[in-house]
Amino acid sequence: MACKRLLKWLFASSTPEGLMISNDILRSVRYILKANNNDLVRILALDNVEATAEQIAVWLRKEDEEGFQRCPDIVLSSFLNGLIYEKRGKDESAPALEPERRINNNIVLKKLRIAFSLKTDDILAILTEQQFRVSMPEITAMMRAPDHKNFRECGDQFLRYFLRGLAARQHVKKS
Repeated sequence: MACKRLLKWLFASSTPEGLMISNDILRSVRYILKANNNDLVRILALDNVEATAEQIAVWLRKEDEEGFQRCPDIVLSSFLNGLIYEKRGKDESAPALEPERRINNNIVLKKLRIAFSLKTDDILAILTEQQFRVSMPEITAMMRAPDHKNFRECGDQFLRYFLRGLAARQHVKKS
C-alpha cells in the first residue's frame, strides 16, 4: 500500500507543466533518508545555512496545500551540499562546495551520485531495477558539463525513476 502511495506521489504532476520543483526533490530525498525535519535542518547547517523545522515543513508541503512556499533553488543546492558532507565527510583541504543559484536535474543527479557514492554502473542498475530503459552513454552524457558536445539534459521522468529506485535501494539496505 505504501508503495502505491509512493508511486502515485512520484508520478503526480508537480506543476502545470509536470516539471519537478525543488520541493518535490527535497521531499523525495527526505523519504530516501527516512529523515525528519530536524535532520534536514542539521544537514542544511553543514553547508552553513540556517533554517528552522517550521520552514522545512513549509517547503515540504505540496503545491495544493495551504501555506505552500516554493523551496529556493539555492536552499536545495545547499541541502545537497550538506548531504554530501553528511554522507562522505567534509574535506577541510578542499574548497567548500558553492551552492548554485539555479539548480537543474543534472546538478541534482550529480550531487546525489556524489553523496551516495554511486558509480555510473550503480545508476544504471538502479534504473534497470525500476524498469526504466537507459543506456550507459546516456547516463554519462548527463554527467558532462553543459557546454560539452555530448551533454544531455536530465529529464524529470529520469530523475523521478532515479529517486524512486534510490529510495528502494536505501530502504533495503537499512532493513
